[in-house]
Amino acid sequence: MPKDDHVQMEGSVVEINAGGNFRVEVAGGHKILAQLAGRMRRNRIRVVLGDRVTVAVSPYDPTRGLIVFRSK
Repeated sequence: MPKDDHVQMEGSVVEINAGGNFRVEVAGGHKILAQLAGRMRRNRIRVVLGDRVTVAVSPYDPTRGLIVFRSK
């Protein structure tokens, strides 16, 4: 799927699951199951509990997404 089709949302990490999955709470109280994008894994960017992140969500399945940016 092209990157243009993803919807980007701001949220915060509320739970860390096994297998590199994160539970991210976005605006409105919705929770998304997200994993790190390949670029973030390649550059060894660590995401911990409470971090503000940007999640790219597919319009076809809004319950899953990719963490594409970690805010400072």
